[in-house]
Amino acid sequence: MSQGVFPAILLAAVLSVTGCAGQSAVQSSVSADLPADGLSVLAGEWEYEDGAAVTLLLDEQGNGTYSYKDGRFETTLLDGQTWMGRWYQKENDREGGFTVKLSGDHTEGEGTWWYVRIGTDHTPTQKGGTFHLSKKSSLANLSATPPAP
Repeated sequence: MSQGVFPAILLAAVLSVTGCAGQSAVQSSVSADLPADGLSVLAGEWEYEDGAAVTLLLDEQGNGTYSYKDGRFETTLLDGQTWMGRWYQKENDREGGFTVKLSGDHTEGEGTWWYVRIGTDHTPTQKGGTFHLSKKSSLANLSATPPAP
């Protein structure tokens, strides 16, 4: 797997801690500067690009999973255009964090990811990386029924 795909998966893992054994859920925070629907602006399909592209599917709380290394992700903060969270990868026993600076319409952003643990090493020296996200669709669009003919 390219190094670009790994960070994407790391990002995805950041957002959902509920599926990881031994981890406690982090309460999400939403800023008053967001639309009335809050975190739901994150819901839908996102394309993560860092050398390769990975599709992330987020729920109404900005949490979800991805296929690489049984990854899970969790949103911990959405404050205006700043999106932060954590990622976890069960299969290779890694976790980390991320931050994204979103566009004004919350449909794309530039981000940074990092490690906070690799196996039993809680002070890893391995570097993270940068990535680009773009929203492909919302959950509302994914579940919408086409109009009758």
